[in-house]
Amino acid sequence: MVKGRLHSIETFGAVDGPGIRTVFFLQGCPARCLYCHNPDSWKIGAGSEVEAEDLVKRAKRGIPYYGDDGGVTFSGGEPLLQGEFLIEAIKALKKENINCAIDISGTYYDEFSHEAINQADLILLDIKHTNPREFTKITSRNQETLFKIIKDINELDKKVWIRQVIIPSINDTEEYIESLNEFIKQIGNVEKVELLGYHNMAISKYEKLGMDYRLKDVKPMDKDKLEKLNSLIKY
Repeated sequence: MVKGRLHSIETFGAVDGPGIRTVFFLQGCPARCLYCHNPDSWKIGAGSEVEAEDLVKRAKRGIPYYGDDGGVTFSGGEPLLQGEFLIEAIKALKKENINCAIDISGTYYDEFSHEAINQADLILLDIKHTNPREFTKITSRNQETLFKIIKDINELDKKVWIRQVIIPSINDTEEYIESLNEFIKQIGNVEKVELLGYHNMAISKYEKLGMDYRLKDVKPMDKDKLEKLNSLIKY
């Protein structure tokens, strides 16, 4: 029996997939994204140790609220970093007929990733940036992992929600949205595209952790401009 490391749990989540969801934030992430609001989830081996059955028991509490669309979302951190545990947990949840989504950052891939993607009912895929150099600037990781994930998604014909954080002066232009529209064409089964406005609410968390927040001088994304950019999305 594989054990996992859990960072935190969110109940009645309404923004991490369809319907009402229980969100399990798994511990550990190889990326160091500029705008990450959970830097305490980065450290591998931290968090609390759990077994798949622990998550099933917790998830079952939400069954009366899931309805036809809701279920469980695995986020992080980077859930694929704990791929073997993730596979076991999803299989256990499916025995209870609980829908499972994985929120993937596109920054990690290993020998368990293909099967983890295969087991999921829905993939939430964070694009980060369409340009490989900018992708690396944002994440400190190589974009090749993102293309490996996209390859698996297409081969397995998985439903996908695309996510993209829009950051002032980095990717908040109409030209960038055009590049995003073009990038998305290579992904086969896109059900939804979400542009998420950058915010700086994590600054105080970084200060408490004694960490430097590299975007502290960047203002939150203007809502009207974000709405305009959203209107340009095509998929």
